[in-house]
Amino acid sequence: MKAINAIRMGGVDVLPLVEGGKGVAISNGTTAGHWAAAGGVGTLSAVNADSYDASGAIIPQVYHGRTRRDRHDELVAYAIAGGIAQARKARDIGGPKARIHANILWEMGGAERVITGILESAKGLINGITCGAGMPYRLSEIAARFGVHYYPIVSSARAFNALWKRAYSKVGELLGGVVYEDPWLAGGHNGLSNSEDPAKPEAPFPRVLALRQLMRTFGLDQVPIIMAGGVWWLEEWEDWIDNPDLGPIAFQFGTRPLLTRESPIPEAWKERLLHLREGDVFLNNFSPTGFYSSAVNNGFIQELRERNERQVAYALEPVGEHSAEFHVGPRRRRVFLAPGDRDRALAWEQQGFTEALRTPDTTLIFVTPEKAAEITEDQIACMGCLSTCRFSNWSQSTPDHSTGKKADPRSFCIQKTLQNICHDGNDPETLERNLMFSGHNAYRFATDPFYSNGFIPTVKELVERILTGR
Repeated sequence: MKAINAIRMGGVDVLPLVEGGKGVAISNGTTAGHWAAAGGVGTLSAVNADSYDASGAIIPQVYHGRTRRDRHDELVAYAIAGGIAQARKARDIGGPKARIHANILWEMGGAERVITGILESAKGLINGITCGAGMPYRLSEIAARFGVHYYPIVSSARAFNALWKRAYSKVGELLGGVVYEDPWLAGGHNGLSNSEDPAKPEAPFPRVLALRQLMRTFGLDQVPIIMAGGVWWLEEWEDWIDNPDLGPIAFQFGTRPLLTRESPIPEAWKERLLHLREGDVFLNNFSPTGFYSSAVNNGFIQELRERNERQVAYALEPVGEHSAEFHVGPRRRRVFLAPGDRDRALAWEQQGFTEALRTPDTTLIFVTPEKAAEITEDQIACMGCLSTCRFSNWSQSTPDHSTGKKADPRSFCIQKTLQNICHDGNDPETLERNLMFSGHNAYRFATDPFYSNGFIPTVKELVERILTGR
């Protein structure tokens, strides 16, 4: 195994080991501080991070506003307070020379307000901003305002080309690195484009090589590329290290830091990770963001799959194959289905899925009355945690804060489920009935001898292990 030497990133020498940012409240100041103290780059999540009261207890993010806009403003305030709290904690643990980055989703609600508010009050605590989930054109402008480096997350050379030509070329000196996130293997939200098949993964090497070749045309030969998604043992990436064609390369670890003593995820979640099998992580398109995402195929994901399978197209008037009359809702409003779909709908009703909910695509999904009530309640309680949400039809960019489309009951409230699993995940039912993001390599916890007999390392022990190549 080749030696893992420090590389130049963001103006300083660091180990080429980067902690992947995971929100909500998963990559926090504690994990980031310890990772940075071990010589790598620690990353705290600035996506609705936890803040604390005077006694050090986590402040529950409870919303009191009567309107979505009011609740959105509360959410932004919580996020700013949480980001500041986690930045201070990371710096206290990591020390003055530690490299601390803040990760933010460009498509989260109030992203610019949140990161600006954090950086204004955490001057000197955060060295870089990592940002993905969208096309963050204004990222470089924000970085320049506060004198920090920026690290866009992309899944193709084409995406970086657009970012550079439109905005980043104006602030090229603060580009600390480019994160290439494998859209088939990374955990959380994935950057699959419309031209890419989620069922046909492509090897990362040629895609990263294409990114480096593009960067060289812009004079970015020495700007590191950070490989994210699918990284486990570095000996499996030995041909990437010191490869002159790829140039300086760092590696981002998102899944492995979940299973450390400092990781804030509940113990039951950690235990679940130790027993995953290959294929237990499911690439799906249920997220309210509209992006594909990777998550553990638990009861939460299974219910969404089944909900989407109990779906039929309808018409308001008899047309074509839509000739079979059907009645939906408490007012028994008439719609028309294909005869075969009508038979399926009647069978679902016999099974207890008696509520037919309309989707934006002129289809009906069938759920139980309890699930219908939950969906409606969650849509009403929307606090605008995304810039645009297909589940609730919230939009932060329109005067009436609506996408103009019907809310989509095939999705879910992502803020609610991530807060639940992070803070109440020791309840087995909570763990099974909420979204559990994970990278596709999580099954390797069960086969990697490092974790034999349920061993859970400290962050320092994990970094030391990674440096051995395994």
